[in-house]
Amino acid sequence: MSEHPSPPPPPSSPPSPSAVEASREVRAVISRLRRRILKASEAEDITLGQASVLARLADRGRVTASELATAEGVRHQSMTAMVAALVALGLVERAPDPEDGRRLLIELTAVGRRRVEEGRQARTEWLAGRLQERCTEEERRDVIAAMAVLERLTRD
Repeated sequence: MSEHPSPPPPPSSPPSPSAVEASREVRAVISRLRRRILKASEAEDITLGQASVLARLADRGRVTASELATAEGVRHQSMTAMVAALVALGLVERAPDPEDGRRLLIELTAVGRRRVEEGRQARTEWLAGRLQERCTEEERRDVIAAMAVLERLTRD
């Protein structure tokens, strides 16, 4: 990694061949890495979509099924079925909204919160273990520096 990266080209110019190649590589690696990380905490009794809903509830707290459906990019009916399955597993519960009794709010149970925390811990341990086993200290520092660059791309 160079100490003084060259400035980015003006936004109106077409992407350079290296920008196109970097884009392909980043997307491919992130996609594979995401699948491997998720597999590290894969639970037999819930789907990937249900795991995503649990994680979202852990981050956002109490929300409606409509809000979850919008956030997850699924139809309301699909979210309702997903929530019903999670209720049956004891991972989430529904309760009337104290401000509008017609609405139901969905939130994690203590078991659901523990499941999310255990999954996050398993994913962290898997990735940290891989980085420890397969990378040198210098390579791990390079990864940290590369993540700072990628993080910068996500900001407006």
